[in-house]
Amino acid sequence: MRAIVLALTVALVVPDFGAGKTYVYNYEGQLLGGLPQEGLGKAGLKFSSKVLLRAESQNTFILKLADPQIYEYAGIWPQDRFTPASKFTAALKAQLTTPIKFEYANGAIGQVFAPASVTAPALNAQRGILTILQLNLKNTQNVYEMHEAGPHGVCKTHYMITEDERTHQITVLKSKDLTNCHERVIKDAGLAYAEKCAECQQRLQSLTGTATYNYTLKPTDAGVQVSEATVDEIHQFSPFNTMTGAAQMRAKQTLTLMEVQGTPIAPDNAQYLSRGSLKHDFGVELLQTPIQLLKISNAEAQTAEVLKQLAANNVAMVSEDAPLKFLQLVQLLRAATFENIQAIWNQHKTKPIHRRWILDAAPAVGTPAALRFIKEKFQAGEFSAPEFTQALLLGLHLATADQEAIQQAASLAQSPKIRAMPALREVIMLSYGSMVAKYCAEVPTCSADLLKPVHDNAAEAIAKGEMSEISLALKVLGNAGHPASLKPIMKLLPGFGSAAAAMPTRVHVDAILALRNIAKKEPKLVQPVALQLFMDKNLHPEARMVACIALFETKPSAALMSTVAGEIEKEPRNEVASFAYSYIKSLTRSMAPDFVNVAAAANVAVRILSPKLDRQSYFSSTAYHLDLYVSPLMAGAAGTAFIINDAATIVPRAVVAKARAYLAGAAADVLEVGVRTEGLQKALQRTSAADENADRITKIKHTLKALMNWKAMPTSEPLGSIYVKAFGQEVAFANIDKTFIDNAIEQAAQAAKPRARELLKEAVKALQAGFAYQYAKPLLVAEVRRIIPTAIGVPMELGIYSAAVAAAAVNVKATITPPLPENPEMAILDQLRKTDIELQAEARPSVAIQTFAVIGVNRPMIQAVVMARGKIHTVAPFKVAARADLPRGNIKVQILPAAAPDHVAAVSFETVAVARNIEDHPSERVVSLAPAAPSSAQPLIPASIQKSLCGNAPYFQVKGCIEVASRNAGFMGYNPLYYIVGQHSARISVGRGDGPALERVEFEVHVAPEKAPEKSVRETNPASGETQEENIILLKLREYLEAGLKKSSSSSASSNSSSSSSSSKSSSKSSSSSSSSRSSNSRSSSGSSSRSSRSSNRNSTSSSSSQSSSSARMSRGNFTYGPFEKFHKKEYTASQRTSKGSSESSIEALQRQARLLGDSIAPAFVIIARAIRSDRKLGYQLAAYLDKPNSRAQLVLSSASNEQWKLCADGVLSSRHKASAKVGWGSDCQDSSATIKAETGLHESSPAARFEVEWDKAPRLVTLAAMNAIRACEYLPTKTAARLAGIAVNKAENKANSIALILALPTKKSVNVILKAPRMTAAKTDMTLPFALPVEKDGSVPAFQNLDIQDTIQKLDIRDRIANLDIRAAVQNFDADDAVERAMNALKKVLNEFEKAQNQQEM
Repeated sequence: MRAIVLALTVALVVPDFGAGKTYVYNYEGQLLGGLPQEGLGKAGLKFSSKVLLRAESQNTFILKLADPQIYEYAGIWPQDRFTPASKFTAALKAQLTTPIKFEYANGAIGQVFAPASVTAPALNAQRGILTILQLNLKNTQNVYEMHEAGPHGVCKTHYMITEDERTHQITVLKSKDLTNCHERVIKDAGLAYAEKCAECQQRLQSLTGTATYNYTLKPTDAGVQVSEATVDEIHQFSPFNTMTGAAQMRAKQTLTLMEVQGTPIAPDNAQYLSRGSLKHDFGVELLQTPIQLLKISNAEAQTAEVLKQLAANNVAMVSEDAPLKFLQLVQLLRAATFENIQAIWNQHKTKPIHRRWILDAAPAVGTPAALRFIKEKFQAGEFSAPEFTQALLLGLHLATADQEAIQQAASLAQSPKIRAMPALREVIMLSYGSMVAKYCAEVPTCSADLLKPVHDNAAEAIAKGEMSEISLALKVLGNAGHPASLKPIMKLLPGFGSAAAAMPTRVHVDAILALRNIAKKEPKLVQPVALQLFMDKNLHPEARMVACIALFETKPSAALMSTVAGEIEKEPRNEVASFAYSYIKSLTRSMAPDFVNVAAAANVAVRILSPKLDRQSYFSSTAYHLDLYVSPLMAGAAGTAFIINDAATIVPRAVVAKARAYLAGAAADVLEVGVRTEGLQKALQRTSAADENADRITKIKHTLKALMNWKAMPTSEPLGSIYVKAFGQEVAFANIDKTFIDNAIEQAAQAAKPRARELLKEAVKALQAGFAYQYAKPLLVAEVRRIIPTAIGVPMELGIYSAAVAAAAVNVKATITPPLPENPEMAILDQLRKTDIELQAEARPSVAIQTFAVIGVNRPMIQAVVMARGKIHTVAPFKVAARADLPRGNIKVQILPAAAPDHVAAVSFETVAVARNIEDHPSERVVSLAPAAPSSAQPLIPASIQKSLCGNAPYFQVKGCIEVASRNAGFMGYNPLYYIVGQHSARISVGRGDGPALERVEFEVHVAPEKAPEKSVRETNPASGETQEENIILLKLREYLEAGLKKSSSSSASSNSSSSSSSSKSSSKSSSSSSSSRSSNSRSSSGSSSRSSRSSNRNSTSSSSSQSSSSARMSRGNFTYGPFEKFHKKEYTASQRTSKGSSESSIEALQRQARLLGDSIAPAFVIIARAIRSDRKLGYQLAAYLDKPNSRAQLVLSSASNEQWKLCADGVLSSRHKASAKVGWGSDCQDSSATIKAETGLHESSPAARFEVEWDKAPRLVTLAAMNAIRACEYLPTKTAARLAGIAVNKAENKANSIALILALPTKKSVNVILKAPRMTAAKTDMTLPFALPVEKDGSVPAFQNLDIQDTIQKLDIRDRIANLDIRAAVQNFDADDAVERAMNALKKVLNEFEKAQNQQEM
């Protein structure tokens, strides 16, 4: 036995293919995609052939396929069969049967040679066969690991060799980890700006791949002979993680030796060219979407046809298949040449609708031809500025990054026409840097020469001292993030380059920020640079803080973090220490996987630093970081904010906010916005705002005055700047200087010149004449793809595509009475105040969205994919009539019935398996992943559901229906995936109900009418005799409104008198029934007053007894509760000596005087909402009243269907320290009521506030809910939970019909909370507040000491303000200095209090 093993170890070196022999193998390979469970739908391909293999020379072999056959599969696995794709096989047979050559030495495949006529897809299929022959056998080991080359790259491979003692056959088991590869072969689209988060996939992965090779070898004299080989390769993907279930692509290969012949293989007559190694060769996969397979014979004609359909079918309403048609248009344009696109444009550029569709599709095409089209048409002047801006910005960022596209962007940036437009040139330059970043993400070995034009521009700008050009070049290099740009950037950094000394701080900051994207790729290169800048105490503080940001982008180690902490301890500048400490402390709470090590290091650093750094001023430089990561979902989000302040002024030097997202093992900085005020800082330092001896309030005042005097600021430097980043790439920025402001003011002034006046006049005419407008806007929302090679040579694709189309048809017409003058600009504001405007508008907005998630084979000539397809289609028609009678203060809006489609919303989701090829497109097979349920199946949830649910809206008589249909595979088991696959849909329809037709819905607002139109919403029946009464009331309302805006009498007696007189007049005109109704109301009112009085007496008694019982201090455990002392009692005691009526200012007393304010005063406003049906009117009226002498407000809500039912809300501001409100509802607001009180005072010598809710009779629903809550608390461990939370709970006999909450402030940064319920008292003391409250011990807030709310209410006159409204005079008389002075007075009080609170905190 040992001799046999020894012989094997000596001979087992390489597979043996003897010279002069032709080895004939039978080969079969298949690739299937779908869910791993059997019995569900799958899609895939199968390829079978005879393989002839012969040695041409010692290390060169020839391979030929004979009788190849291709099969398609789309069906239920494994019941259904593969279908032969005969036409497709015939089309590829010539390429597949062409012999190829390859290098083969010691079991390793070298270069592959083939004629030029063999396409990449055909050669990849033959590479799949050659991969089986890749055997790196060792003669000294039976179990070993190595990295082996293959179609996926150089991947980690494990070998195990065993021998069958009976048959003396050798078995080799080879397994590959396809996620652990060097030089991994993979193609991504739409993921260039995403960062790979390796830490996110250490425990869970969203994409995994393995391959297992099993060989049966027979020993020969020269080595071993491969008699049989099988391959099983699996790729799994889930958007969350593969452990919770995943879609799967599985490839299988079988290679069996049939015979050995002596017949030679004749090579092809064409020249054999080197076509690379075993690595998969990607062709034109990126131009092909797997959603639809198009046979493009005439791209120009086919594009014109699709354009015609899109323009015709999406006018009044977007069609359901519009997103799919838009994707088809994009696909056709991707296959078109520049000449084709130009011909299509010339044919349709004069048609507005077709033109818009082309311009919306061109950026999404992403080919160099489309980018060239956009560039040349702009240079030819065929695009307007908005059209070019939209097309170019999207086109540059969506274009496929390659050498040609980069050259197109570079030439565009250097063109004279672009140079004449500085803002546009800046955007193009930024996009150029982003395109280089995308290209280098796909080609890591990209040359630094791509950025040579930018490096040259930077060197030239440094020589000339052009700061704006230097900053632009730095931003472009920052977008590119190429490590080769580190040296040019360092030339502008202090301490690294001689040119840095002459540069301003803003250039230093731009240079440091440009390091951030480089730091993500090469952190070790950036760390020493950023650390040295941060430790340089001679550097400007802002630059040092930005260096701190760049340093933490490198994810420093614990040692480096400790070094930073030690430097912070010795930091003399408070703003730098505050910023760095706050950033480190916020990182200690990080949960993101890529910041786990940083968080651990930050925790160590925080312990080194002094706790004093945690008590910084409100105005210190600060950094905030907050994140959340859910590991099972592999998803998370993070937010970071930086505030950089300067001690010299109160204006922050910079504010930056950034949002970051994590998903499926990738991370991306989704959005970042930054604002800097470096130039403004310098300008302020030249004014009194930078006076170091002035306090902060004085600095604020001087700063505001300096800002108002912006014209005196220098024009040579920018005052500030703003930038926006998306996915880590700066997409736009703006420098704001005095010239920028001057231009903005000049453009605003131009708006008042004749052209703008003419536009205003035309707009008014268009409104009066009426106009119709139709618009459709498509958008490629998402196109994210990952293409991965497989063992059989056919790549698999994972992708998500989403497209949306929104359309709207609008018709508007206005009637203006009296008509505006011919020159409306002369008195437009005055004229509008005297105008009655009627507007009628009808619109039909609609949206269609389609989203596709696919996994499978996507080739230009054949597709076999499993697809999840979701659709949303909504239509929301509406018709509105509005009238604004501004002189009378009336606004009325009517919602009228609009013609609705059959379904206003439709949602569908289905999962299907699709197989099709370009040669036999009509035979396309589409199969649902969910099979038909057998008759014997009895699932817990039905596998097929079809239901319809309808409801009728009461009163409105509008009928709505929802139809739900679902067919799934739930009968197969209880796996959640079984209920997802299949077809699911829901449709919503809205129409008229079966009852009386709804004519319209009305909303009216009456501002400050003379009298509330209380009967205007009264229910009316045309068959009864109440129509005449309603007409009389409406006529009276019109008389009141036409009487003009009159001031109400200041005397309440005269008001009552006029009200009584008005009441007598109306009663003489009303019927006897209404008279009896009023008399009954009067009796009810008097009765309610007596009941209210008795209730008040009971409440006061209860209150006094409660106060007497609570005067004794209650103690339990470590908590003591004392009485609450009201502040406002003293005010009442003092006022009673001078005014007898002041004691009657409680809400109960005021209600006894006048329960409903509508009986004595006019309302402040009235809101009416009603539905007009063919048989009656229904609705509600809300009236608001303001009793200014008593600081009382009342809201009355009345119903038209129930004349007695009302809801009344009464609010009274009794004093500066007490406010109360009473809510009553039911018959004349008396069935149920509740009183709410809020008052301030002292609780155990601490300033406190008490909130109390007291009810007279609660609704039965509330009572039942309270009883159930009490019972639930008895069974739940509430006391234990309260004790663990530090809450003391005591049993107590408090008021049976009230709940009180007391908040007391023993210090300005702590609060005591006491809750008193009918059966218990709960308290928690010394709760820490995140900030100090500026409240004094006597409960006063000095900042609002002079604020008198009661005086403000009494001086408020809405009617007078509306009547005397003069916008033009307000604008002309605006005094900026006076406004600043008033704002400063208010701000000074607030800031003083916060300063005082902060000083006390530091003490």
